[in-house]
Amino acid sequence: MSVSDHPIALRLEQQVGGATRLLATVMGLPLVDGIFPALVVAGALTTETGAISPGGVLQTGLLIFGGSATVAVILAEMEGTPTEKASSVLLVGAVLVPIAVVEAAFAQTLYSLFDPDVFQRFAGLVILAIAAKTASAEVGTYLPGPGAIVGLGMIASFRGGAELSMNFELATLLPAAAAAGTGVAFALGVALGAPTLQGAVDIDRFRFGSSVALGMLAVDVLGLLATEQPVALGVLAVTALLSYDPDSAEESEEATPDESESDEPSTTYSPDADSEDRPVDIAAELAVDRDDNSGAMSAADGGSVERDAAEESPDEPERPPYL
Repeated sequence: MSVSDHPIALRLEQQVGGATRLLATVMGLPLVDGIFPALVVAGALTTETGAISPGGVLQTGLLIFGGSATVAVILAEMEGTPTEKASSVLLVGAVLVPIAVVEAAFAQTLYSLFDPDVFQRFAGLVILAIAAKTASAEVGTYLPGPGAIVGLGMIASFRGGAELSMNFELATLLPAAAAAGTGVAFALGVALGAPTLQGAVDIDRFRFGSSVALGMLAVDVLGLLATEQPVALGVLAVTALLSYDPDSAEESEEATPDESESDEPSTTYSPDADSEDRPVDIAAELAVDRDDNSGAMSAADGGSVERDAAEESPDEPERPPYL
């Protein structure tokens, strides 16, 4: 059950190749297509006062850097022991977190050039598009890519006459590092728990639930929710609970026949060859019957098998010539 048949996931696997590189591609996509910088500019990681938002950091880390694609790669594509999988995740995280911090610094610098209210709407549209692509690849073919939506948002929210101001404050860099670190920690937990989760997690069900959680995150970014609570995290938690079915792993193990049972028992004969309880080797019996039939046919055709045996018998008297 830990195999995803999503067309986008299969296409990425064919293009990238290698489980570690595929994991790096999946977790690094938000940094490449502009989703993460858009969330930073939209203020999804901070509160209105500029403080770090724990709910925003968790939602971004689990849904943007983590999510169903990361789970699918670790459970269905990566091979090796949990320690080897964890090493691959840490290797990806060592590159992912610094790049996220650098992008957040430059994104916050560009923040002064855009209207935050307008750009925030486009950031919500980006997440909605990704949620639709996650739920259905067919629907995603009719939607523009995240990079195109971010570009349109930059054009629509650009403020003429604004000056570029550099901003490398810790209040900007720490939330970005925390969000990327949350995604890496989530992937690390999945890698260490892979022996238990493998075969017990329905990846397609988790993928669909993650798309719903992404939709709730988009609604939150757009400011349409009347609550400050992280609703997307609740949806993700319910999704994880419904996707986990430990009984399915046990059923799959029981359905797989044991190799020792599938092997045919060796044929051994008892000392009493005439016993009815002895095991019968059909091939050997057919070979014996074939030899007996060939001997009888040769004697019927004028062979000397029975005649020689009669001549050699000393008990039979010699027949007179007139008989």
